[in-house]
Amino acid sequence: MSNTSNNVVGVDNTFRRKFDREEYLERARERERQEEEGRSKPKAKGPPVQRKPLKHRDYEVDLESRLGKTQVVTPVAPLSQQAGYYCSVCECVVKDSANYLDHINGKKHQRALGMSMRVERASLKQVQERFEVLKKRKDVGSFTEQDLDERILKQQQEEEEKKRLRKEKKKEKKEKAVEEPEIDPDVAAMMGFGGFRSSKK
Repeated sequence: MSNTSNNVVGVDNTFRRKFDREEYLERARERERQEEEGRSKPKAKGPPVQRKPLKHRDYEVDLESRLGKTQVVTPVAPLSQQAGYYCSVCECVVKDSANYLDHINGKKHQRALGMSMRVERASLKQVQERFEVLKKRKDVGSFTEQDLDERILKQQQEEEEKKRLRKEKKKEKKEKAVEEPEIDPDVAAMMGFGGFRSSKK
């Protein structure tokens, strides 16, 4: 009997996981080799993208067209029909006008339009031409003190006219309030009061 107990056939009942150290060492060496190759290879950079300098907008930003309007919003609606301001260039929806303006003037939007955030430096000639244009615009619409006096008088007359109209409306309201319809005294007595007038006169 002692013979059989010493010669137990190999049954692994330790339930512990066995790791092959050599296999994992080989995997670690392979990973290190790949990392070294990745570091030694320079990233393939193409030529830098040349973007245009910033320009002013040639269109009016529409912030007030949908102001005060009610709109049904569904989760399955396309982005352009959802609540808020839709940017067709970046294909995103911004919830309010302040954030929409920030987005339009921001780096991401300008890059999508093909512009860098740098402003083109103006030459002396361009500045002089701009001054000439502004001088001509000012000379065409120049006005004298007499024009200013006329505008002030006109504005005062308009204000006086508005005041007069307001007074007339108030008088009409008072007259309408005084001209109340006559109430049958029997009906008034049955309801328990003498009339609809207030005690103040």
